[in-house]
Amino acid sequence: MAVTPSSSPSSSPDPKAGYVRVRGAREHNLKNVSVDIPRDALVVFTGVSGSGKSSLAFGTLYAEAQRRYLESVSPYARRLFHQMAVPEVDSIEGLPPAVALQQQRGTPTTRSSVGSVTTLSNLVRMLYSRAGDYPAGQGIVYAEGFSANTPEGACPTCHGLGRVYEVTEQSMVPDPTLTIRERAIAAWPQAWGGQNQRDILVTLGYDVDIPWQELPQKQRDWILFTEEQPVVPVYPGYSPQETQRAVKRRESPNYMGTFSSVRRHVLHTFGTTQSPLMKKRALQYMLSQECPTCHGKRLRCEALSVTFAGLDITDFSALPLKRVAALLEPYARGTAARQTHDAEHPEQAEVAHRIAQDLCARLEVLLDLGLGYLSLERSTPTLSPGELQRLRLATQLYSNLFGVVYVLDEPSAGLHPSDTEALLSALASLRQAGNSLFVVEHNLDVVRQADWLVDVGPAAGELGGEILYSGPPAGLADVEASQTRHFLYPAPATAPAAAPREPQGWLQLAGVRRNNLDGLDVQFPLGVLTTVTGVSGSGKSSLVSQVLVELVAAHLGHELVSEEDEAADPLERAATPSVGGRIVAGLENIKRLVRVDQKPIGRTPRSNMATYTGLFDHVRKLFAATPAARKRRYDAGRFSFNVAKGRCEKCQGEGFVMVELLFLPSVYAPCPVCHGARYNAQTLEITYRDKNIAEVLGLTVDAAWEFFADEPTVQRALTVLREVGLGYLRLGQPATELSGGEAQRIKLATELQKAQRGQSLYVLDEPTTGLHPADVVRLLTQLNRLVEAGNTVIVVEHDMRVVAASDWVLDMGPGAGDEGGQVVVAGPPAEVAKSKKSRTAPYLARFRP
Repeated sequence: MAVTPSSSPSSSPDPKAGYVRVRGAREHNLKNVSVDIPRDALVVFTGVSGSGKSSLAFGTLYAEAQRRYLESVSPYARRLFHQMAVPEVDSIEGLPPAVALQQQRGTPTTRSSVGSVTTLSNLVRMLYSRAGDYPAGQGIVYAEGFSANTPEGACPTCHGLGRVYEVTEQSMVPDPTLTIRERAIAAWPQAWGGQNQRDILVTLGYDVDIPWQELPQKQRDWILFTEEQPVVPVYPGYSPQETQRAVKRRESPNYMGTFSSVRRHVLHTFGTTQSPLMKKRALQYMLSQECPTCHGKRLRCEALSVTFAGLDITDFSALPLKRVAALLEPYARGTAARQTHDAEHPEQAEVAHRIAQDLCARLEVLLDLGLGYLSLERSTPTLSPGELQRLRLATQLYSNLFGVVYVLDEPSAGLHPSDTEALLSALASLRQAGNSLFVVEHNLDVVRQADWLVDVGPAAGELGGEILYSGPPAGLADVEASQTRHFLYPAPATAPAAAPREPQGWLQLAGVRRNNLDGLDVQFPLGVLTTVTGVSGSGKSSLVSQVLVELVAAHLGHELVSEEDEAADPLERAATPSVGGRIVAGLENIKRLVRVDQKPIGRTPRSNMATYTGLFDHVRKLFAATPAARKRRYDAGRFSFNVAKGRCEKCQGEGFVMVELLFLPSVYAPCPVCHGARYNAQTLEITYRDKNIAEVLGLTVDAAWEFFADEPTVQRALTVLREVGLGYLRLGQPATELSGGEAQRIKLATELQKAQRGQSLYVLDEPTTGLHPADVVRLLTQLNRLVEAGNTVIVVEHDMRVVAASDWVLDMGPGAGDEGGQVVVAGPPAEVAKSKKSRTAPYLARFRP
């Protein structure tokens, strides 16, 4: 039941503006809640992680707004939308059309960029087409001819990728001292397929038992590169001599085999396989190099010959947006046109003036949001979810819509406190234009600016889902049950801040080069908690999450695979930047590297918290050890929903079946056989303490902690999950339902379960994303546990509560992009807070006594 204030302060929204009235919302963990939310206001939804605020803002309000809109469009058009499920709610009145701006990672392809997300690239291509300087005698290149994603614009040699791929003898035969029988040809299949090709070569008379390097070059070239595909008799198990005698006698073969050159096999496998693993294996034998025709610029020569302000379109798109705005400003004012275009082409001057005006107006919004360090060509996989959301927000700000509800998911994520001020100005602009803003947020600076608060809780999961308060912010001070209240209106601190720990040594890097880092020398203290701070785009992630991780991983022999590498078409990945820099001291103190990132713990509903943490292995063994299971000879594998003998065959262990509905979103209905249990009936007959395996997977971490009180191995894992604030999640909750922050904390809990031997380096990039201040306190406790066990923890972070509680702060900047990339100040938090040069210092000072 909502708590509604009896009176509203002068800062509250105009009561005439009306309210959105929600009645009986039951989405996810919401407990049949009803609440009135004002329109034309900045409404912030608060509460601990998992309390139900997103279920109310996105799962209920936005989902219903989208449903109503889609009812007004044709059934055919509905298929083009990603449609959300119909929300569980009795009624919603007074709900305007809604636009959702959620946290999401970029499309995993380098063909998607800042320019395409903001539509700025369309204007730039028109600018070059209509107002560019052409070489004498060249015909016009239309706008699509300036895009590498179209046949008209893509370089014909590399098809718009900027790189070409080929196989060589060295890439396919890495060790020429081996014989063909000893698998000198590494690029051939490892199993029967490779043996088949070797047997065919024996039939063809090739010597497979001398070192590859001793074969005549002509033979080597034919084996590797021929386009011929001879079909010959194959005699598996015969020696070469026996094979030749069998061929002469025309002995009946075991089968007829078709030869395929190694090059043909690699390229065919890469081009046709649906298996990511097979594609990745083929790619390791292909060499990538800059396209010799376009020199990596991806466009046809005709397009690259056209310039504007002395730059071709690729060089123009590589400039930071701030530089682009400065370059276009004279054209927008009309002062540059007279100098550049002569009187014979006044139409070009007018086109340049008009397009430059539009571009400058759009760029101004992006610069106001602190994104001036990005370039038009920057690919979306390299952007943080916060940067992507602000790019979409900028597009909305420029669209000048009014009467719309904007539903935003933590717009301050990844923002330095100084950038948050610019965000608040942008939100104020949207509100003043006559829109409503419903924002799910943990950042207290944003919460304090709200016209209205909706606090959901009191705790997470089944212990949440209630509206604790709905009203102007000041009224929350009186709500005892609210965890947000304790941080928004904290009691005066009495205990002094803990003294920082002393470093146990230093990890020193020299000559670091990556993005805006140019020959940087930097050192990280060992054996302490270090936070790396700085404005968005200052170089924090380039230094820590990229270069530092890559250098340490190379030293330890780890192979790094990024989320983008796993998801993207390998040919469309950007060329991997070479590691710039080296570690000159301190590596002897690091025996292990652990990256705790926000990437998913799995890409399918079959992955879940129980399987990822290893907890499920112990649970399955407990079921297999029951008398009933032993009597039936069921092993632990029987209790996995991924194994045929235990799972429900109707849904293949998914728990649901997909029902296709014409023109409507597909509906996932519980399996009619297992009713969502995922297991077959025989498996579900086995119980442990009166619960079957499906019922155990349905328990929350908190409930399971009590259920497995007598099993120390299982309870230890559950204890750690509770300590990182995940007690509300179900053991079997699919990985696809977890937020980035939840996935990161599951990874952290998995590490904390392991026996700590010390000398590990933990690297975390913004671990407080998606965390309520109460959960941040829990996170800090766990990070300190890692340090106390003799490890080093380095965190890229904007949350000043974490920064103030760390032992060492390394502040990057002073600005973003080419104005950043330097260490502004480094030292204990109290010292950094006093720095006059640091943009972080004023905000950190608030948290230091």
